Parts: sequence; structure tokens; C-alpha cells
Amino acid sequence: MVLKIYGTKTSTCTQRVLAVLHEKKARFEFVEIDWLKGEHKSASHLKLHPFGKVPVLEDDGFVLFESRAIANYIARKFAGQGTSLLPADDDLKARALFDRAASLEAFYYDPAVSTLVTEIVFKKAYGFGEADEDLVAKHAAGLDTTLAVYEQILSTQKYIAGDKLTVADLYHVSYGALARQAGYLETFEKYPHVEKWFAGLLALESWQKASTGA
Repeated sequence: MVLKIYGTKTSTCTQRVLAVLHEKKARFEFVEIDWLKGEHKSASHLKLHPFGKVPVLEDDGFVLFESRAIANYIARKFAGQGTSLLPADDDLKARALFDRAASLEAFYYDPAVSTLVTEIVFKKAYGFGEADEDLVAKHAAGLDTTLAVYEQILSTQKYIAGDKLTVADLYHVSYGALARQAGYLETFEKYPHVEKWFAGLLALESWQKASTGA
């Protein structure tokens, strides 16, 4: 049975999952959830995702929500095809570096970029009012601090978890791409190793397909 992905192609979290699917060259069926019509809050969708969000994966009756969990599931399910995207379970050091990279993204990078994008991009796009300038300043500083640490890490390795592309790298792209468009390109560019890494992620065919809805 082909995987089903319920989502919205313009959703940052959906794009995260789509990039992994394309990187793994996995077959899937995409089920569009119309956000503007409120389909994410429908009774049928709430059975799949009790928080009424996207994306959701369905695999032969198995239902999973939360984009990072879905990404990891896909990487393991299709381990024998495409880019591996996860370290071997028996490689203790590589696994530890991956866990660190995933933690950095979740607890340092994502709070900064997702808040900046929400305040600057999403509030305007969906008519939710003006950006909270105090929040913007706080998280712009947080993004800069995080990327300064990333610069140190990426000065000694190609990717955030080591010298191979992993799902931890792909976690970063969707919100980072919007943050760069929203006025924070220079924050990335001031760190040359960070900029080389991120520009490389944006150039991936998998991301190009995910971000354009191909």
C-alpha cells in the first residue's frame, strides 16, 4: 500500500516531510487539506491529528503525526533506497552527533526561525495583526546566537550531524528559507560555513520539489 500524506503543500511542516520523501525516492499519495476552508479542524481530520494540524502520515492503517517523527519513520521504512538520512544504529558516535543535531534544531533553531516567520510572514498573510516587535527582536538575537554555534560545528564537518546529509539537516530548511526571505538572509550570510551548508540544502532536488509542490 502506498503511503498517504495529509497536508498542505505550502505548510512548512508538510514541506519538511515531502523533502524527505523525495530524498528517499519513495512513492506516496498526497491528500490536500484545505486550510482556508478549515478542513484541518474537521471531525475526520481530528481523528488523524488530534491537534488539528498537518502533516499526517497513514501507512496501511498506521497513523502518525508530527513532521519530525514522520520524517524519521520514512527514513527508516525506506532505508534501502535513496539517501540513507540516518546514521547506523550501531554507530554510537554518529548516532550521538545526530541526536545532538536534532536537539539543536528543535530547542534552539526552530523556536527562533518559526517565531520570526510567524510574526513577520504568517501574521500578515493570514490577517492576524502586526508583528510583535519585542518577540521579533528576541528571536532574531536567538537565531544569530544559534547560527554562531552552527558556524563552529560546520567549520569541521559538511552537515549539521556530520559529513553526510541526514533528516536533521532537512528539518531546518522550510522555516529557514522563509526566514531568509523575511529579512534574515544576512544573518545566515555573516557565517560562511552556515551559508554554504544552507545554500546547499536549498539547492537539493528534494527541497526544490517539496517547496514547489512538484
